[in-house]
Amino acid sequence: MGLYEDIAAYKPFNEQEAADKEVILHALECDPHCFDRSAQAHMTCSIWTVDEAFEQTLFVYHDIYDSWSWVGGHADGERDLASVALRELEEETGVTGARLASCGQSDILSLEVLTVDGHEKRGAYISSHLHLNVTYLAIADPKAPLRHAPGENSAVAWMPMAEAIERSSEPWMRDRIYRKIATKLAAPKAAR
Repeated sequence: MGLYEDIAAYKPFNEQEAADKEVILHALECDPHCFDRSAQAHMTCSIWTVDEAFEQTLFVYHDIYDSWSWVGGHADGERDLASVALRELEEETGVTGARLASCGQSDILSLEVLTVDGHEKRGAYISSHLHLNVTYLAIADPKAPLRHAPGENSAVAWMPMAEAIERSSEPWMRDRIYRKIATKLAAPKAAR
């Protein structure tokens, strides 16, 4: 099954996901450039990484957002977003050997349309835009060596999930996205 079919089959967790699912599907249907970051609304992916016991999560201190956050990145033409997410995890944290976890009906943990304010990156201005984001769940070993990615983040750390969420200085992400994901992951393992 391809990405479009995976998203179409995804059962939204709440009203935000239902609305954002329709926006993402519309972009996939109508914009052949939505996998390129030159598009005003373009595909991205995130990866929420936990330990085997689902007690800790891996966050990075994201330099542009000046906040603790999940790991993610742009599709940049690639349509296998699960592979992109795993690659971003390794590039941004040094974690190797992580595996994607099934999230019930699919490999997709969450869907969201994220606004990105204009900012500077490597000396160039990036205009405000939208990330059409697909989030995956990974399980990794907290004892594995970590490293940060200069130019992307300045710290990487495992922490209890509630602490990670509270350390985010982005109110909308913390309250609407990260807490939603934590609620999903608090469900019994049999439902995952």
